[in-house]
Amino acid sequence: MTARIYRPARTAMQSGQGKSKQWLLVHELAESKAIDPLMGYTTSGDTRQQVRLSFETQEDAEAYAQKSGLAYSVQPAHDATPKRQSYTDNFRADRKTPWTH
Repeated sequence: MTARIYRPARTAMQSGQGKSKQWLLVHELAESKAIDPLMGYTTSGDTRQQVRLSFETQEDAEAYAQKSGLAYSVQPAHDATPKRQSYTDNFRADRKTPWTH
């Protein structure tokens, strides 16, 4: 069973950095999901996929995986730097395209 260690990117719905500073260890699927014939829910016998462990640093997550004997892969951190622009920049005279309603 393998695990994936990554740092999640910030959500597109918010401009804050909440929940994007910690590293997560997530177990990959051990068996495929199936549809329950009675209720129609998606089900699986693998309960490890429900566990999401968070760590302060990548090294802490790797140390935990090694100590637990897990095979793991590390995805590089996604650091997107947002373009800072003030509201008044929308009305500058030297814009490439003129502002319209």
